Amino acid sequence: MVALLAIVLQCLTGHTAVVSEAVTAMFDSASLAAQIALGLIGVLTLWMGLMRVGEKAGVVTAIAWVVEPLLRKLMPEVPKGHPAFGSVTMNLTANMLGLDNAATPLGLKAMQDLQSLNSDKQTASNAQILFLVLNTSSVTLVPVTVFLYRAQQGAVAPAEIFLPILLATLGSTLAGLLMVGLVQRLPLWNLTVAAYGVVILGTVSAAVGWLLHQSAETIGAVSTTVGNGVLLSLVFLFVLVASIRKIAVYDEFIEGAKSGFEQAIRLIPFLLAMLLAIALLRASGALDYLLHVIASVVQWLGFDSRFVDALPTALMKPFSGSGARAMMLETMSHYGVDSFAGRLAAIFQGSTETTFYVLAVYFGSVGIRHGRHALACGLFADFAGIISAIAVCYWFYG
Repeated sequence: MVALLAIVLQCLTGHTAVVSEAVTAMFDSASLAAQIALGLIGVLTLWMGLMRVGEKAGVVTAIAWVVEPLLRKLMPEVPKGHPAFGSVTMNLTANMLGLDNAATPLGLKAMQDLQSLNSDKQTASNAQILFLVLNTSSVTLVPVTVFLYRAQQGAVAPAEIFLPILLATLGSTLAGLLMVGLVQRLPLWNLTVAAYGVVILGTVSAAVGWLLHQSAETIGAVSTTVGNGVLLSLVFLFVLVASIRKIAVYDEFIEGAKSGFEQAIRLIPFLLAMLLAIALLRASGALDYLLHVIASVVQWLGFDSRFVDALPTALMKPFSGSGARAMMLETMSHYGVDSFAGRLAAIFQGSTETTFYVLAVYFGSVGIRHGRHALACGLFADFAGIISAIAVCYWFYG
């Protein structure tokens, strides 16, 4: 309805070309949905097969043992020793290391494991909602791709926004966790959660302290080496342990890979619905109207409105990662990569996530139609990330 209203307003002001643009966007979104789903077939079949081998070998269970006490507090309905703890842990780790190609299939595997415990297969469980919110707001320790885009645009110090991005995404993650905890009445204030919090924050702080003294090239090289090294080590570990335990590696891999192919095809209708809505919002000019209203309100209140120039990236990110990337590059090109708006756009890009895409893909993979409070909590985390990014940018560069 928002897109329809925007199209009518555009037509009334003489911009009738918006009608053909909206129709083109509809068909393009249908093609894109199929392309994304087909593109996922390879990585899904690969990781679903590997995860089955890892589960049969007991490696995934061993990995889950490290964080299971924390996850049991956050997901009390998941029984002790369930495979979901392992797949959730591996997904969050992949996200933290910035391993997008591995994070999505591992996340779908985690959602599948959690779905096996769900009594109402069309309605999201508490554990699935918490996992999705953590996924959409999870900390990426080193956002290498953002550094690379800044370097391509001629930034003096491409990695200088490393700490602002980390602080902003921490704000998003904590806000999402607290909101879900409040709605689901989770016992967040206890010794177990506090102990894990101290260890995690201590580890992140130590990593940040070291990375802050390194060049952008060194940060990128370390991140790439560590991330890919972890993935490769897991693959060899799965196969090695499975071979030692005399598990039929080939047969188990094929069996797991079959489910990956089926999931990729099942995603197409859910992806199409989400992408269609996004395409119409963009083509109709609804986002442009919203930005104009925000800028007018900020100026009327007498506040500094420089942050509004970077808002297109923040507003697009929950809907489309590629759209947000295009907005970020346009902002950098127009205002300068080292301008306030250019830096803030990069911080937005590195500290928030494509909430609608993640919700459509993860819930769609298991046939969930009723997300309950998942979308509200995910958008609240996004909003907190946007506010944190603006505050941090003014603190560092304002």
